[in-house]
Amino acid sequence: MPRRHVVITAHNGVHARPVAELVRLVQAHRHAVTLRTSTGAIVDLSSVLALMDLALAPGDAVVLETADSADADAVLDTLAGVLDPQR
Repeated sequence: MPRRHVVITAHNGVHARPVAELVRLVQAHRHAVTLRTSTGAIVDLSSVLALMDLALAPGDAVVLETADSADADAVLDTLAGVLDPQR
């Protein structure tokens, strides 16, 4: 399964604007994408509320994962870029 390890550098962490962008990108992808925190919490990135409840901040490490597909790497790279614009 393709995955990306990301340390969040987005200004102010993961707030409403990046969450909306993440959800939009995931909804356009035909496979589920999950986010796992360093504490082991796993959420489906298509859920705005689940993602907001994590209260992710700059410096938090997460893992993005999706099913293997032709566009999996591109989707994960784009999602990682939202969380870590300095990438």
